[in-house]
Amino acid sequence: MNITIPDDYQNAVKSLDCYKLLQDHNVTVYNDTVKSIDELAERFKDAEAIVLIRERTKVTDELLSKLPKLKLISQIGKVSKHLDVNACTKHKVAVAEGVGSPIATAELTWNLIMSAWRQLPQAIEGMKKGLWQTNMGRALNGQTIGIWGYGRIGKRIASYAKAFGMEVVIWGSENSRENAVKDGFSVADTKEEFISSVDILTLHLRLSGDTRYIVKESDLALMKPDALLVNTSRAELIEPGALVNALKSGRPGFAALDVYENEPVLDKDYPLLQMPNVICTPHLGYVERNGYEFYFSQAFENILAFSKGTPVNIANPEVLKA
Repeated sequence: MNITIPDDYQNAVKSLDCYKLLQDHNVTVYNDTVKSIDELAERFKDAEAIVLIRERTKVTDELLSKLPKLKLISQIGKVSKHLDVNACTKHKVAVAEGVGSPIATAELTWNLIMSAWRQLPQAIEGMKKGLWQTNMGRALNGQTIGIWGYGRIGKRIASYAKAFGMEVVIWGSENSRENAVKDGFSVADTKEEFISSVDILTLHLRLSGDTRYIVKESDLALMKPDALLVNTSRAELIEPGALVNALKSGRPGFAALDVYENEPVLDKDYPLLQMPNVICTPHLGYVERNGYEFYFSQAFENILAFSKGTPVNIANPEVLKA
């Protein structure tokens, strides 16, 4: 098959061991990113299969209408808002899904919490400028961490926090809170109590119609002035502009972020990058070598199965009946 892989920012795909799975296919990999429909259509015009790296490329009905040769989209991880599955079905394009892993994102979240709470980036930057002990961070032991969302990642964060001697408080759906209690963790009585009482608030919710913009500016205003907000889930969980305004107002006092509404962020003057109390990483949550081998091997195996006439993990199986 003619296979196209867009948005491989790090030029990592060809270095993976699992890339050998595609040795009998014609593969084109792009290491930059384009956004316009026409540019994407030009890149994908000969593709029979496209491998989407998470949510980096948006696939719409308009784009699909320009790709008559396309038969399969193999998705790294689960399908989300970037991919119009109904439009794929309309254009007779099968969508093969992968599975997610909480490990890399949970570890990055904890790295951000530790770095931001101890203010390591600021200390490192000061030392690079010839300065010595320019600031003073805080220890995690004895602090209260609020985990909004108690799924696979939230559960890992709770276990890390417990190991560091932190108080753990959970908020989320009724089911999440029930599971947290079963696991021995505390839950808040109200959202307001939850937000106002924690020292660190970390978001671990799936983005959906119910959770989009679930965090309001009025919620952030309830946080302690020295509290830390961490978001490695989705930027759209927070209403537009709310975080910048809240940080300027002094509640919360700090933020550590890995996700943004429009990615990649290539503007050096991006407002959050200008704030000394904010740590920004370029959506590295799932980006690490073992995770990439895991994600891409399944995406490639889905292509191999499809090319052999034995498709698996198809999110829109009705296409196969056509």
